[in-house]
Amino acid sequence: MAAATSPRQRRRICPQAHQPFVPACHFDVTSGSGGRCARSSSCRCCGGDPGAGEWSLSESRGGTRREWGTSSMEREGEKNAAVVAVVTEPRFTQRYREYLEKQKLLDRQHRVAKMPDGTVALPVLGEALREQHLRELRNCVAPGSTCIVTQLLDPVPSKKAQSCSPAQRLCLEVSRWVEGRGVTWSAELEADLPRSWQRHGNLLLLSEDCFQAKQWKNLEPELWETVASALGVRRVAKRGRVSPDGTRTPAVTLLLGDHGWVEHVDNGIRYKFDVTQCMFSFGNITEKLRVASLPCAREVLVDLYAGIGYFTLPFLVHAGAAFVHACEWNPHAVVALRTNLEINGVAHRCQIHFGDNRKLKLSNIADRVNLGLIPSSEEGWPIACQVLKQDAGGILHIHQNVESFPGKNLQPLGSSEMEKEHWPYPQQIITNQGTNGATGDSRRKTLPAATKPEWQRWAESAETRIATLLQQVHGKPWKTQILHIQPVKSYAPHVDHIVLDLECRPCPLVG
Repeated sequence: MAAATSPRQRRRICPQAHQPFVPACHFDVTSGSGGRCARSSSCRCCGGDPGAGEWSLSESRGGTRREWGTSSMEREGEKNAAVVAVVTEPRFTQRYREYLEKQKLLDRQHRVAKMPDGTVALPVLGEALREQHLRELRNCVAPGSTCIVTQLLDPVPSKKAQSCSPAQRLCLEVSRWVEGRGVTWSAELEADLPRSWQRHGNLLLLSEDCFQAKQWKNLEPELWETVASALGVRRVAKRGRVSPDGTRTPAVTLLLGDHGWVEHVDNGIRYKFDVTQCMFSFGNITEKLRVASLPCAREVLVDLYAGIGYFTLPFLVHAGAAFVHACEWNPHAVVALRTNLEINGVAHRCQIHFGDNRKLKLSNIADRVNLGLIPSSEEGWPIACQVLKQDAGGILHIHQNVESFPGKNLQPLGSSEMEKEHWPYPQQIITNQGTNGATGDSRRKTLPAATKPEWQRWAESAETRIATLLQQVHGKPWKTQILHIQPVKSYAPHVDHIVLDLECRPCPLVG
């Protein structure tokens, strides 16, 4: 039988036993150049070439024995990556531990393991372990001891590791790995480590403000394998600034892995997308939950900036919208949007309009329009007015980044003049309840406990401009009413991402 399958797996097939040896094969090197498998005394395996890996020396009846093992990162798909360990008899454990601690080789992230044959395996930092260390252990530290390097396939985290935060664990493992490569660990490198990140399944998305020091370049690509191992992922990507190309394409570089497609489940909705081509904002979860609770049954909605379906899907899946027209001009986002509509079972209630929404041919169709673009969606306001139903009007959900300034007292939203009722008929109010189903209309406004004066001023200005646009587009006067101002998140210092719910209705004909 031929030797191993994939070089990534490093599996060796024994021609006698017909079993793969993982993680290591033993060789009696005194028997000749071919080598003899220690697991079967009558067979030869691995083609006489153990290959690259960690070597250990020990005295045995047959002579010096070597053991080969792969690096932990070669075991893809495992929940816990294997760790290198030095095996010896229990009576030598303490001597080994003291030596390994002094040489900064002891892996404190994993527990010492008792092997089936009664020996003890001490986890070590395999990247820094050298044959010289093994000789010193066998000949000087504990003469006559068995000193074998193996791998623990399912290492048990130490109590210290279990109590560490992910950021602390990352710092500890990266610093040890860096020192093992002969690079001096410094405060500058530690400060350059990430303190937070996004995790999408087995892909880690780092922010742009980490790993910027020049020293990291000389440690790639193995550096990213160490980062992935420390945080329990298999792929690593790093985020840059969003490209100013109008399509909101993220400047994301894939550092480890062969593709950037991920799946994220948010409020029971599945989103699939390529992180290197499409954006995903965890910070919008409060608005997506609010959208999911709006009373949209039997309504037609136009989402002018659909992306991968951030708001299109909550409107369809939870809010019960009858139909959504989703506009998007990023081709990669359109691919993801189409996929997400299918996997969530709502593709039959949505039409994708690919291209510039300012050229959209739709009109007189929408009960609601979502304008989910920041820092401003003003370019979409004319088309939003155009698609509203001429005879009944509808509601606009307008996203905006609004600058605010510290030191000013918050003012209750209801104290503003803009909250005074000026409608000739009972008004329809949108509720803000954090449920997953559609809710009925309410006669009571549910507003934030407090809002900033800057939000109010911007909302009043937007209301005035929208009223003017509505009259220009439809050729008759319309009434507008601010129903709600919803804070989404702080986008930057003194910059707030908010959403204005603006009700727009044509004025009744007189006479």
